[in-house]
Amino acid sequence: MTQVNGYWKRLMAVCALLAMPALAWAQSADPKPWQLNMGRGVTASSQHAYDAHMVALWVCVVIGIIVFGAMGYAMFKFRHSKGAVAAQFSHNTTAEIIWTVIPVLILVIMAWPATAKLIAMYDTRDSEMTVKITGYQWMWKYEYLGENVAFTSRLDRESDRIRQSGERPDLAKNPHYLLDVDNVLVLPTDTKIRFVITADDVIHAWWVPALGWKQDAIPGIINEAWTDIKEPGVYRGQCAELCGKDHGFMPIVVKAVPKAEYQQWLASMKPAPAAPAAEPVPLEGEQAAPAPAALPSNETPAPSAQG
Repeated sequence: MTQVNGYWKRLMAVCALLAMPALAWAQSADPKPWQLNMGRGVTASSQHAYDAHMVALWVCVVIGIIVFGAMGYAMFKFRHSKGAVAAQFSHNTTAEIIWTVIPVLILVIMAWPATAKLIAMYDTRDSEMTVKITGYQWMWKYEYLGENVAFTSRLDRESDRIRQSGERPDLAKNPHYLLDVDNVLVLPTDTKIRFVITADDVIHAWWVPALGWKQDAIPGIINEAWTDIKEPGVYRGQCAELCGKDHGFMPIVVKAVPKAEYQQWLASMKPAPAAPAAEPVPLEGEQAAPAPAALPSNETPAPSAQG
């Protein structure tokens, strides 16, 4: 019985490992089938984050190969069955300095470019436009500052209907179940866009993986971020801070379009200019008041009695 239990435990562990890509797919805000690595994204910030991630990853891979390779060699070469006797080591100051200095140098080499790129991610100077993002339970409000355009964005009605009805979503019919919204955030490509982010009630977090950053939305505090999207497309995200019972139903959709298309969309979103007031139409039987007679250009009106 013990062997059987051990067998099932090992089998369950293998199944859990095989299911990890699927779990990552389900939890990602903008998933790709069987995605295992970090995405490159479509902005300079996301590319910087990807580059820093890959440098750290390969440094860790090399260190892991060296460390575990040395451990494996030592265990095989000096195993007890071959008569190996444990060595007795004494204090070695030189060795201690070496294995202290080398990791410090590796950390400095990794931290230097990461810090420079992190500083660049918060440099909002020379932005061409500003969008204010406000988090609410459970939706987002977008305001294009200086353009008189603002709207809210929440979970689309079809996703909301499916989740409340208990119906099982169909991947073919609803490929973006719980990741679609009623009003998307439209942004121009090749434009440095500044975001000011806050919240009206509780703490939220605005997160779109393809843009390469996440920023908290905190009531009473204004956080800043910026982006410069290089490729047109639709990029999805979610609120990344537990904000209440409907936290999981607070998606984000960004639609990046060329500048000319963006200007057309922006013009269509602006309120129509107010029509000029019409002159009053006289009622039936009434006569319009006669217009005052114009004076000749060389005459001036007589002063009034009060004058």
